[in-house]
Amino acid sequence: METALLLIDIQNDYFPGGKMEVPGSPQASLMAKKALDHFRNRGLPVIHVQHIAARVGATFLVPNSEGVEIHEHVKPLPGELVVQKHYPNSFRDTPLLDHLKDNGLRKLVVCGMMTHMCVDASVRAAFDHGCACVVLSDGCAARGLSHQGVDVSAEFVHAAFMSALGAVYARVLNTDDFLAGAAGLK
Repeated sequence: METALLLIDIQNDYFPGGKMEVPGSPQASLMAKKALDHFRNRGLPVIHVQHIAARVGATFLVPNSEGVEIHEHVKPLPGELVVQKHYPNSFRDTPLLDHLKDNGLRKLVVCGMMTHMCVDASVRAAFDHGCACVVLSDGCAARGLSHQGVDVSAEFVHAAFMSALGAVYARVLNTDDFLAGAAGLK
């Protein structure tokens, strides 16, 4: 079973000074970089996903802006696939599924932003398409949310979504634990 690293939306607008800052984004991106270095050093497949806003009036991840660019911590190298998307689900209207099938990639290690949007939607879709997923919890970050007057901190949003994904859709690990057991990764 071939395994690929899927880096979802680790883009400048989610970092301090960006249009949609996500708490913990710098730390999460460094964990994603650690996983990326592991995959690159072993010649394993890496797929970057870049969200480009297509919605009229969008205020972040706007085409041709600095904010839409993939962050320098995980900048793609020549030859690494970059899948551009316009929806939270990385599979919707993109070539991602065909690429996975064409290359025999059935297992994904996932990092990215935001936990409660694009990471969640993409991991659930990957599961529905028959992929086994490992989500690196400390390689992802979320924003705080509010529902019916209840404010939920980014920490609790992240924990809730990781626990939900870990219940059925993925194995959820921190990066160091994943890397400690990844020696035989193919």
